[in-house]
Amino acid sequence: MKVPESPPSLENFLSEATQAQDMERLASIASVLVASGVKPFDSQGRYLHWERLKHLDPPAGLTAEQHWFAVQLARQKLHQDLPFSDKGGNRFVYCQAGRIVNDLLWISEQAKGAVAADPKITDPKTRDTYLISSLIEESINSSQLEGASTTHRVAKEMIRTARAPKDKSEQMILNNYRAMLFIKDNIDDELTSSMVFELHRILTEKTFEAGHEHKTGTLRAAEDDIAVCDDMTGEVLHRPPHAAELSGRLQTICDFANGKSGDPMIPSLIRAIVVHFMIGYDHPFFDGNGRTARALFYWLVMKEGFWLLEHVSISGIIKAAQPSYIKAYLHTETDSGDVTYFIIHQLDAVRKAIERLHEYLLRKTQELRDTEAALHDSVLHGEMNHRQLALIRHAMRNPGAQYTVRSHQTSHGVTNQTARSDLCVLSDTYSLLLRTKQGRTDVFIAPGDIDHRIKGARPRRRVRNKQP
Repeated sequence: MKVPESPPSLENFLSEATQAQDMERLASIASVLVASGVKPFDSQGRYLHWERLKHLDPPAGLTAEQHWFAVQLARQKLHQDLPFSDKGGNRFVYCQAGRIVNDLLWISEQAKGAVAADPKITDPKTRDTYLISSLIEESINSSQLEGASTTHRVAKEMIRTARAPKDKSEQMILNNYRAMLFIKDNIDDELTSSMVFELHRILTEKTFEAGHEHKTGTLRAAEDDIAVCDDMTGEVLHRPPHAAELSGRLQTICDFANGKSGDPMIPSLIRAIVVHFMIGYDHPFFDGNGRTARALFYWLVMKEGFWLLEHVSISGIIKAAQPSYIKAYLHTETDSGDVTYFIIHQLDAVRKAIERLHEYLLRKTQELRDTEAALHDSVLHGEMNHRQLALIRHAMRNPGAQYTVRSHQTSHGVTNQTARSDLCVLSDTYSLLLRTKQGRTDVFIAPGDIDHRIKGARPRRRVRNKQP
């Protein structure tokens, strides 16, 4: 990936025309710009950077450069300052208009209650199942964005069985999962530098190379040569601010996150996205900045009541189109600190993640119905709870799969006793799972003939009280 071409400067253009005393030409161009009717977004709702806009046909009477200047004038009318500056001391800004407003309204409706009627999410009996699954999914995706190579299947098995990580990739994923739990435990507290350090420590524990272990949970030092580079070409894409500035910049991020700086009318979702951006821009840590930025985004949106976002994996969307994520940063940096590019990218990621969640819920609902249908002609019809149905569905599709009390407990957020009862009923009462021992641990295995076992299953005996 290459650093995008910086746009032509409107200020330079005006200065040159003024110095040349070509006032007639300047007035003529100004009248064309004002009369052009150009808006911050194009007709398709896109907030285009110069690298794209310069290839489009400009409005009649304008050159490509004049078209860009007209767009910039329209955007500057809507710019809102943020309490952050770039390396050159220039203030970051954003433009809240057009599709941004529409996306904010849609996401707020969806994430704060529009799907509250969906029993799979709101029912306390099933909510933890979906929540825990999404926490695991975000942990995996966020780590894979930073280079973790473990497969989803292996990673989920590690978390659900609570086994120790075998390598750095698995350690990164486990750390991300623990960080998400840390966020949930501290959701009601204000963000402080100390909390950011602890979050970073959790995220990076046992993942730094030998000799750098002391860099977890602390700001990078002046001797740390940190730069964001293209993986293929080695080209430097971004050099963050000097280490001496980081303490003050991090405090500004915390103040902004807590609503103590910046315009108090900035929507909370945009506030969370800007915090995400600033951690990525400042790169305050030796490593793990991306994971920390995305974790802080979750912290802030969950704190502000976007409860549905607990169930979605933003990193999964970013991972699917990682170049556009990087380019959103580069467009901001090359266009005078206009964070609008990054805000639009993240709102789009959130929207896609919510849409993916709806698809996931529909699919899981149908899978449960299919399992129930397979059991309909069996004596087991109506005998199983939702956790047992989910496990049997998985077992039917994965002969040989192994389950433990710990994995079932972790998957559904229930007590050890409840998890053990679920599994023992499936194995000892209905003979749908094979029960064996691995050391001192009970292991429940999905047999290859589970369909036949379902058809031949006998109902559970129920003890009735004798009448006097």
